[in-house]
Amino acid sequence: MSVDACGCASPSENTASAESTKEPQWWGDRRVLIPLVSGLLLATGWVLEWTGAADQDPLSTVTLAVFWVSLLLGASQFVPGALRALVVRRRLGIGLLMTISATGAVALGYIEEAAALAFLYSIAEALEDRAMDKARSGLRSLLNLLPASATIVDEAGDQRQVAASTLVPGQLIRVTAGERLATDGVVRTGRSALDTSAITGESIPVETGPGDEVLAGSINTTGVLEVEATAPGTDNSLTTVVQLVEQAQAEKGERARLADRIARPLVPGVLLLAILIAALGSIFGDPMEWVTRAIIVLVAASPCALAISVPITVVSAIGGGSNHGVIVKSGAAFEQLGSVSHLAFDKTGTLTRNRPTVSAVLTVPGNTEQQVLDWAAALEAHSTHPLAAAITHAAADAPQATEITEHPGQGITGVIGASRIAVGSPRWLGPGSLADQVTELEQQGNTVVIIHHKGEAVGAVGVRDELREEAVEAIQRLTRAGVKVTMLTGDNTRTAHALAAEAGITDVRAELRPEDKAAAITELRAGNRVAMIGDGINDAPALAAADIGIAMGATGSDAAVESADVAFTGEDIRLIPQALAHARRGRMIINQNIILSLVLIAVLPLLALFGVIGLAAVVLIHELAEVVIILNGLRAARTRTSHYPSARPVVPAKAGSGSDYKVLS
Repeated sequence: MSVDACGCASPSENTASAESTKEPQWWGDRRVLIPLVSGLLLATGWVLEWTGAADQDPLSTVTLAVFWVSLLLGASQFVPGALRALVVRRRLGIGLLMTISATGAVALGYIEEAAALAFLYSIAEALEDRAMDKARSGLRSLLNLLPASATIVDEAGDQRQVAASTLVPGQLIRVTAGERLATDGVVRTGRSALDTSAITGESIPVETGPGDEVLAGSINTTGVLEVEATAPGTDNSLTTVVQLVEQAQAEKGERARLADRIARPLVPGVLLLAILIAALGSIFGDPMEWVTRAIIVLVAASPCALAISVPITVVSAIGGGSNHGVIVKSGAAFEQLGSVSHLAFDKTGTLTRNRPTVSAVLTVPGNTEQQVLDWAAALEAHSTHPLAAAITHAAADAPQATEITEHPGQGITGVIGASRIAVGSPRWLGPGSLADQVTELEQQGNTVVIIHHKGEAVGAVGVRDELREEAVEAIQRLTRAGVKVTMLTGDNTRTAHALAAEAGITDVRAELRPEDKAAAITELRAGNRVAMIGDGINDAPALAAADIGIAMGATGSDAAVESADVAFTGEDIRLIPQALAHARRGRMIINQNIILSLVLIAVLPLLALFGVIGLAAVVLIHELAEVVIILNGLRAARTRTSHYPSARPVVPAKAGSGSDYKVLS
């Protein structure tokens, strides 16, 4: 049995798990209906009183009975849980304060006030439970994105339907137009546009073809795809997202623990204060009056509003962020995210696409760009160099080359037609008349290969891992929000500074090993709340060293995701300033709720002690404040989302179209 800060059974015990049942509508929820009936009976009793019927027998007996039933119905929602908490766990909860207050009011003959207390407290508890359930249920609805079955294709080409939960890596799944993908995979055949908006937050369908990774829950909008499963049907990117957020909702943030620390000694303190007021007041004044005031003080000092102020906000905010591809793994991480003042970016795969492409082609007079590209691609098709794929991709119709000889660390030579061609580093093959332009390309962060035809330099090709299209906008938004930005990369200094200048980043640390990145984070943390953003195994130490680690892509490197506190299911880094703004707004709402709760605790007991307000007024003010706090906390679920097109260049341009690179004359 788990008990909440109010000393009552937790919402998870009052209702079936969200995993197995759908949250009922309010008119079908006992937690809401019983307090509502209590309130209707209370209102009926007031009407009878105001019309004078309560002064007439036998209606006076009916009125009293109505108040008693109202009291018992309301009390049934918190008294059993409070007593169990006291007996089983020896815990003095806020529910116990309410129980003692209601019992004292009855003992003093205030049946009507006791009924009002029981109704207002029970309805506030019911609203809190409903609000918490609502915040959680949105996350569970993500699993509805997974289809119940999938069509698999066996080795003989036959198709059959299987339960999605039985899928295993290696199976070939056939996905037709309009169907959702049952698990993560890699496209083997077919081209289509996938709607991933519910998973990554990308509002524009993502063009997908052979070799592209696809995520569980994506909708195939056109064509037919055959996808090789890379994850089981029960353990894929979407189920991982749900598990991460459920873990976050189960963990409390710093302010939640602060509220608990305040509430824990406050309950016995309030009980002791009430006893002292009743005892001392009875000695020096009218015992009945001071016992009454002690009971009112007991109710007025209830910290229930404080206890619910943070959890409802954190759960709502984390759930709201998950609907837009921002996965926060704990309440504490969410609160720290809202206070980040410095962001450190990894370069490759975070600020850049991690897909080297041909960015420029240089030629000498008498040669065309396409001709030079074709020569380079014909030889690079036989190369093991990491950049060879970028060149062959840019010239898909390159001619065949023979007599290939690879020179490790230098380049490659071969024969095309009757001509001997060489492709290699400017340190191995002289750039000839292109020397100045090659230097310019290298200063812009390009890796340049020189093409020689019959021993003479005829062209050069620049290859670069290009900056993401949205990177400049993301950095500008962070800067406007007052967040400092640093680039940490293992790449060479020249390339790092060139890309940083394009992105608008002035603080650049290059040629760093994983341990160097972690050391840099430790240095940046002096006087700052630092977040590190990365996506690779080499980023894991820095992610762990930062106050907040952010992994780009919840399905990326396992080491990065495990080390991070926040993960993005999408690849658009404009989610970063959006996530920071969401977390800052959540912190602001948390602060509002805490301040309102503390004001109530500070002011209401004093007013009650000096007889300024009575029991009914205290109960009404206190419970209405709880409703306000709940509604305010639920505002944290709203995210001010901007819809961005996908930043992934998944459909390669045709060779020679010029869309993958620019031509420098």
